[in-house]
Amino acid sequence: MRRFFDPRQALHAPALELHNGGFAPYAETPARVDAILAAIGGTEPPPDRGTAPILAVHAPDYVDFLRSAPARWAAAGRSGDAIPYAFPVVGRRTVPLDRIDAAMGRYSFDATTPITAEAWTSSYWSAQSALAATAAVLAGERAAFALCRPPGHHAGADYCGGYCHLNAAAIAAQAARDAGTARVAILDIDYHHGNGTQDIFRARGDIFYASLHADPATDYPFYWGHADETGGGEGAGAGATLNLPLPHGTTLTAFRDAQAVALDAIGRFAPGLLIVSFGADTWRGDPISHFALETTDYPVLARDIAARGWPTAILMEGGYAVGALGDNVAGFLGGF
Repeated sequence: MRRFFDPRQALHAPALELHNGGFAPYAETPARVDAILAAIGGTEPPPDRGTAPILAVHAPDYVDFLRSAPARWAAAGRSGDAIPYAFPVVGRRTVPLDRIDAAMGRYSFDATTPITAEAWTSSYWSAQSALAATAAVLAGERAAFALCRPPGHHAGADYCGGYCHLNAAAIAAQAARDAGTARVAILDIDYHHGNGTQDIFRARGDIFYASLHADPATDYPFYWGHADETGGGEGAGAGATLNLPLPHGTTLTAFRDAQAVALDAIGRFAPGLLIVSFGADTWRGDPISHFALETTDYPVLARDIAARGWPTAILMEGGYAVGALGDNVAGFLGGF
């Protein structure tokens, strides 16, 4: 299986995040990259496809914000990483926001996602890795893997959050559509719901989004991912979203059963391409998650997906138990 990664994806390295009411060491550390690379072997660098595929998903003003925020933060006399603290609860002003603090709240949905001087660069190359894996599959590979870091599925068209700045899965899906693939499905099997991916495509009928995740009644991101969210909005997306929330302590049997429900729904959709947003934070020892999958479970889940026969691009999302992360990722890829 071809594997894509650019070393610049490891440059983004915030020191702290706001977690459970206090500052804690940043969980989405570059050490995650080292653990995965040590387990899966070599990767190849993605080509640079520019910003056009990114702008096909993300709003231009949001992209401009990501690129300029560190300099604006420094110009305001601030040291360290840019972290938002004020959020509009009802509606968002779209007028220019001169103060960086206002812009941070306008384009963020939480305070767990600092913008470092390298956030744009790392996120940009994460998206390029996703695009490379997708292009390889569209060119005839059975499957390809993108070591996307930072992850992406919490980022919406015009907001960041959940360690995510650019939504690699959404960028890859839209690129596949633009390349002529009529129907694309995204299977999200990260512990946390991919609210950004759902938001981007909820009104679309040509991209199916299915997610297995912790019940948002108890877990982040709380405000998305409930079972009654099935797509629609003002577009043609009714029925093109499937959310399968699961309780704390979920083990292989329940997770595998839910994944089968998602795969059956994707089968009815009949995609020309499957994108898997794979998170290894479903592992029993993950420090910020509460499922109970074992390392030996990941090959099983991957084989179930592979058995459906769809051309598949696998993109890395979460997974924060660094000591076990490499084995969990290698097990999934090997099983596939």
